[in-house]
Amino acid sequence: MIERIQTSLANFVVSDSILSLLISTGLLILSLLVIRSLISRFIKRQVDSLELRRRWLVQSRNGLILLLMLGLVLIWGEELRTLALSIVAIAVAFVVATKELIMCITGSILKAGAGSFSIGDRIQIKDFRGDVIDQNLLATTILEVGPGKLTHQRTGRMAVIPNALFVSEPVINESFTHDYVLHVFTVPFKRDDDWRGAQQAIVESARKQCAPYLEEVRRYMNRLSVSRGLETPSVDPRVTLQVPVAGEIHLIVRVPAKSGQRGFIEQAIMAEVFHNNDYLPESRPVGTANAPVAGDSRPTS
Repeated sequence: MIERIQTSLANFVVSDSILSLLISTGLLILSLLVIRSLISRFIKRQVDSLELRRRWLVQSRNGLILLLMLGLVLIWGEELRTLALSIVAIAVAFVVATKELIMCITGSILKAGAGSFSIGDRIQIKDFRGDVIDQNLLATTILEVGPGKLTHQRTGRMAVIPNALFVSEPVINESFTHDYVLHVFTVPFKRDDDWRGAQQAIVESARKQCAPYLEEVRRYMNRLSVSRGLETPSVDPRVTLQVPVAGEIHLIVRVPAKSGQRGFIEQAIMAEVFHNNDYLPESRPVGTANAPVAGDSRPTS
């Protein structure tokens, strides 16, 4: 054991630069100790007040400690600079290696601070859409809803979304009003179809489907508007028109629904409206399919 220690000490070599720095440090400490001793002796001899003497002794000690730290920085400045560069290089490498984890933690802090959503809400971010069932510091878990953005049935798949997405992508919360929501869906028609009849039938069916809970939804929306300082939205079922391209009419249907029954209400309305009528263009009377049009000079067969 002793031989091993002697061998280690024999192989331990201190460079001249380090030795010079150590000597300078030792001289600095020794000088400050001597100065502190002289100052303490002077204060004790010349100051009679006990409180003033204690205050000067403390202040002189703190001043000498500050001088010691300043002297060490001046002596070891070059070595500290080299050490700092090494630490910075290690820190940069660490950040690069853990970039995704840092972004996940940042995204978690962002969504928690903004209150973007909570457990049970239906959200959409990029191509992911579903009901939130779990969230932690690194990821958010949803039960997928789809396919696409217009359906409201679960696909049976689970998606784990890294929280890093919440830093760079907007989040759509489809359950902002929680218990009741205003559900919107589109019914497309051709310009020649009987879209007026379909519009009237959809309004009547929507009113019938929503009648059992319409007043409850109205009271809920009023309370929510007062608590959040928002304008109270109209909750009555409505159908508006949209012309996306020439030759088409889209009926935009908006109905109040319970948060978990949007798909059920939509399907109930559609099934009732199209049960006995397809709302296609009215056909010509029998026997007039080949009748000549007024002003047509073509011979009839």
